[in-house]
Amino acid sequence: MAIRMLDIAAQLAPIQDQLEAAATKVLRRGQFILGEEVESLERELSEYCGTRFAVGVASGTDALMLALAASGVGRGSQVVTTPFTYVATVQAVTHLGAEPVFVDIDPQTFCIDAEQVKRVVGRRTKAILPVHLFGQCAEMDPLTDLAARRGITVIEDSAQAVGATHHGRGACSLGHLGCLSFYPTKNLGACGDGGMVLTSSEEHYEKLRLLRVHGRTDGYFYHLDGFNSRLDEIQAAFLRVRMRGLADYTRARQANAALYNELLAGIPGVRTPFVPAHNQHVYHQYCIIAERRDDLRGYLKTHGIDSAVYYPLPLHQQRIYQRFRSRGLTVAERTSQAILALPIAPECVNDDAVRSVAEAVRAFYQK
Repeated sequence: MAIRMLDIAAQLAPIQDQLEAAATKVLRRGQFILGEEVESLERELSEYCGTRFAVGVASGTDALMLALAASGVGRGSQVVTTPFTYVATVQAVTHLGAEPVFVDIDPQTFCIDAEQVKRVVGRRTKAILPVHLFGQCAEMDPLTDLAARRGITVIEDSAQAVGATHHGRGACSLGHLGCLSFYPTKNLGACGDGGMVLTSSEEHYEKLRLLRVHGRTDGYFYHLDGFNSRLDEIQAAFLRVRMRGLADYTRARQANAALYNELLAGIPGVRTPFVPAHNQHVYHQYCIIAERRDDLRGYLKTHGIDSAVYYPLPLHQQRIYQRFRSRGLTVAERTSQAILALPIAPECVNDDAVRSVAEAVRAFYQK
């Protein structure tokens, strides 16, 4: 039997009745946008993440864009970020007319190298945008300290990290604003697109509430040049059901990761994920560094084991971003040639499946 990376239908099967009941409740109520389900989800997630406020929006990409806009990012601005991330991180910057400034990643965590950020912050820097990649937080203290000295906003891209903690604090509560994605493949996934911006700043909160509805206040009066980016009630109802099982789902991913770490230890050519003691990783992906990565991936495929590459080409090398000056990003470039995600989702792998994957990896390197 094949070992898959993800099986959303199997993941949702145990709570299918609850999900259908939640959707039916919304349909019968007849309010489909920005109603009580969205308000309840905002309260629940702000409490879960440790912030004062939350604003539901239409997608994770929109969450980033609105957070940047609420921070004053626009034409002429620069935003310091990582090239080793999903494209939405940087598209949120460029769609506002701002310029991304790429810095390299930490070779152990794959998150932005906080020490390198200091070298590129300048007078046009409006925000720093770290990505909590694969489910663990970037090193935040150097970034927030630098931002406080320079009057810069720190926006956490927490799309892959709901529930992760850093020095005991939750992702999205570490900077000025934090952004979540509810894309169906995420650890907390909706039945379509959805996103959220979280903050403890009342000023940012009020701006975000206006920005998501065209900048409109009561009636047809507009205070900001905003967006159309609202979270649907059905999505919020769906997510509220899924939140009930999020802690258990996270623990199951962590248990799979712990077993992988044990079984893959000591294999020449393989490096398992590094997690600092002050981080709690939620393993949206379990990514190893593997010599002869592409050959290993082919070998796993012949044994019915799925894998994935996140990400095969850093963003500064992508055609659409080569116009932005970047240099010295060698860690991101090397990592993209060796990184490999193994199946981690609990609906796809149990202890036996993890053992099968690990045995196949060990067998490949013993050939």
